[in-house]
Amino acid sequence: MMLYWFAQAVGGLAFVVGITTFFNRNERRFKLQLALYSLIIGLHFFLLGANTAGMSAVLNTLRTLVSTRTRSVWAMLVFIALTLGLGLPKVRYGVELLPIVGTVASTWALFRCRGLTTRCVMWCSTACWVTHNIWLGSIGGSLIEGSFLIMNGLAIVRFHRLIKQGIDPFVTENRALPVQVPGR
Repeated sequence: MMLYWFAQAVGGLAFVVGITTFFNRNERRFKLQLALYSLIIGLHFFLLGANTAGMSAVLNTLRTLVSTRTRSVWAMLVFIALTLGLGLPKVRYGVELLPIVGTVASTWALFRCRGLTTRCVMWCSTACWVTHNIWLGSIGGSLIEGSFLIMNGLAIVRFHRLIKQGIDPFVTENRALPVQVPGR
């Protein structure tokens, strides 16, 4: 029982680390904070005995760090293959596919998308993870992913509004430049 509560405490730590991740407009800081969160939540999952989710989260850590250095399609494909190759054989219940689907989607987002599109794909990935975490009974994991779903959703709406006003919120935090809108 002590291990269970330790695992939940680690999940709580992940919650604290991850709570502000999606409000980062700087892509590099966004990815580094996401990597740290993924490492901590991976430990949480391993402690709960959810090895598929733990493996996906640790792969997320490595993948996110690599994506800060390259946007290579080959690197993306390696991480997708690792996710599928290491995750699928460990699946015991259908719901355990959700972290795998979420990890593949977020891998694609981090290597191939930018700005608002990245946040939208990550939102879909988060929906997979929150469903899994509720099923697993992960208190910290459910809280953080549920918070990610809400916070990233709010950030998406806010960033979309800025773009509609002709402001690109992803240029830099200190200097927003107008977006070129066709027909204006």
